[in-house]
Amino acid sequence: MLFYRASVDLSRSRLNYVAGIIRRHRKAIGSVWRALNPGRQALLVLVHLRKGETFIQLGAGFGVSAATSWRYVQEAVKLLSARSPKLAAALRKAVRDGLRHLIPDGTLIRTDRVRADRPYNSAKHRTHGMNIQVIAGLDGNLVWTSGALPGKTHDLTAARIWGIPRHLRAAGILTLADKAYQGIHKEAAVVITPYKGKAEPQKAANRSHARLRGPGERANAQLKSWRILHRLRCSPSKAGHLVKAIAVLQNHRVAGG
Repeated sequence: MLFYRASVDLSRSRLNYVAGIIRRHRKAIGSVWRALNPGRQALLVLVHLRKGETFIQLGAGFGVSAATSWRYVQEAVKLLSARSPKLAAALRKAVRDGLRHLIPDGTLIRTDRVRADRPYNSAKHRTHGMNIQVIAGLDGNLVWTSGALPGKTHDLTAARIWGIPRHLRAAGILTLADKAYQGIHKEAAVVITPYKGKAEPQKAANRSHARLRGPGERANAQLKSWRILHRLRCSPSKAGHLVKAIAVLQNHRVAGG
């Protein structure tokens, strides 16, 4: 086997952040010895999430077994995901931060499920995956991400399952949603969706709506910049935890650089 040096486009502060979480966890559980110190484990985890390298590749690069790589990643993802805020708390923080508009959007995390797994098949995307709901600010920064539902789930149905209309109504923040959420205004008047009509005034209003919504939809693009989310090779049920962990890392970049 050949080895080579490589880099990952993440900051030192983010590495230190993850290492600190791991270090405190090890102290809490009384872990005496590990094959990798907290800093090396944090780097292994970030390489896996950012570059999508397999556990065999990680093991070869960090001098541990594939099974150890898997355990290290699962541990860190669980710790990071636990730091993701609940929807009500995330919206309260958005109010405190002075956010005047929010953008909800659904994204599909592709999986390697076979054709027989019909619940995971998204007719819209013509592939298998898991539906994740994302709420972002107009600046594209992530506010909240949901758990995972089978890819066949419609965005409006997913929003109702996660209680998004109820919490948006309680928060009272104006929200701009795409056509997938048409009808949600009956449950939350603060949510505005495009018009269905094709009259010129309605078309003009829809174009303005799309321009305002566009920057917020960058949040999904930022999530997909982490290659692990391009196509999951693990159980689809883990998609939500992976997205939440990555959202925590994204928000740390916004807060701490």
